[in-house]
Amino acid sequence: MEMISVESSAISHIGYDSNTKQMRIIFKQSQTYDYCNVPQDVFYAFLNASSIGVYHAKYIRNQYVCS
Repeated sequence: MEMISVESSAISHIGYDSNTKQMRIIFKQSQTYDYCNVPQDVFYAFLNASSIGVYHAKYIRNQYVCS
């Protein structure tokens, strides 16, 4: 999975695998989280959000948890 550097005070990189619909987020405090069944349009909206952190909290954090 290719990781993309982003401008955020909390998040350093995000990546997405379109085959598995899995998204990975690396936080600046070295925590890594995987999110499952994320639609590709959600990933692109996240990548292009004016605030990566706000988008994560509002649309991703509790929505696409991997079991």
